[in-house]
Amino acid sequence: MNIQEIVKLPRWQKLRQSLVGTWKHTPKDNVKRLRKFMGPKPWENERHLRIMLNYLTGSAFRIGIISHPTITKLLNDVKKEKNIL
Repeated sequence: MNIQEIVKLPRWQKLRQSLVGTWKHTPKDNVKRLRKFMGPKPWENERHLRIMLNYLTGSAFRIGIISHPTITKLLNDVKKEKNIL
C-alpha cells in the first residue's frame, strides 16, 4: 500500500488537521495525542507506525521549524519500533 492510501485513515486525518498551528504552543500535549493514536502496543499496528514516521519526518520537523525534545523522543521510539535506528 502506498503512503497516500496509508494516511487516508479518517481518524488520522482528523488528528493531523487538529494539530495544524498548535506545535509552538502545545508540543507536549500534541505528542501525547500522537502517542495515544499509536496505541499502547504500537508494534502491533504497522500502519500507525508508518503514518507516524511519515509525519514526523516531514519538512517542518526535518528542518527544525517544529522541534521539541518530546518530538525527538517520539521519533526515536517510532524508529526503534520499526527497527530503523
